[in-house]
Amino acid sequence: MPITIADVAAHAGVSKTTVSRVLNGKGELNAATIARVRRVIEELGYVPSAGAVGLARGRTQVVGMLVPSLTWPWIGEVLQGVVDTVETRGFGLLLFTCNQGEESLRRFGQQVSAKSFDGLLVVAPEGTLDYITELHHQGLPVVLIDDRGHQPRFPSVETTNRGGAADAARHLLATGATRPLVVTGPPRFGCVQERLDGFTETWAADGPSPVPPQDVVEGDFTFECGLRAVRQRLADGIPFDAVFAHNDLSALGALHALRQAGLRVPEDVAVVGFDDIPEAGHSDPELTTVHQPLREIGEAAAELLLAQLGGRPPESGAPVVIPTTLTVRGSTRAPD
Repeated sequence: MPITIADVAAHAGVSKTTVSRVLNGKGELNAATIARVRRVIEELGYVPSAGAVGLARGRTQVVGMLVPSLTWPWIGEVLQGVVDTVETRGFGLLLFTCNQGEESLRRFGQQVSAKSFDGLLVVAPEGTLDYITELHHQGLPVVLIDDRGHQPRFPSVETTNRGGAADAARHLLATGATRPLVVTGPPRFGCVQERLDGFTETWAADGPSPVPPQDVVEGDFTFECGLRAVRQRLADGIPFDAVFAHNDLSALGALHALRQAGLRVPEDVAVVGFDDIPEAGHSDPELTTVHQPLREIGEAAAELLLAQLGGRPPESGAPVVIPTTLTVRGSTRAPD
């Protein structure tokens, strides 16, 4: 059986409170008592729980992170940025997903109640933003990563969805494209509306004509939705010379459908995605995409949270914005 704090107290002839004070350097104890307790700890091989010591000190040195799922293609890069930052600063990371829906949230809530972490980073699972906001109001330091247009009432880090989509439109226009097929993500996400507005407004202002509503196809951020959108458009015989997909998986699905149909990319149809996941640089042809600075977003969010834990709240309520950039590869032609 593992050695407990009660065992240490019994062998040293002191109370558990005294052992706890020795472990945490709190309270005034005489040198002989401290030495005796430390000697017993060493003799018994007692290893105190890091969580228990942290709680006694009022700090766990652990950051929590809540995400919908680890299967989202860009989560890994964000997570790496978070890990690099918190570990450098001597913090651990406690990761929670919502793979099991309400049951996952119930277990997460138990950890919140147990004060298992000092602050929380969130890529908000659907339907949880009000709950996360309430945790913030109750005093838990929280930073939201990728607000997806929600504009929370607590610190957040976001990127330039509208601006990135506008860059995609300008690039396609510069290559000579005249009629794009736009494959969106789920409309319930604010970033989807921002990307759609950024693209269509720029196309209307700088292109030959506005993007017709029938050329905008609702997708769900999957490979299959890009595949279906292109196949359906080809089956309907509606011409298009470019595809702008709201994420890279959809764009890769579009690339696959175009190749299956015997069309050349980018000679017949140019394709642009959004995110710049690792797979974008290994497709055939390599995918032109709007680069989201995913690792930098994770780093910035972690720094923002650690600043709060260090007693330095944000100077303003405005989100931290890490801008996108356009990464041009082989799925689009060089501008004319």
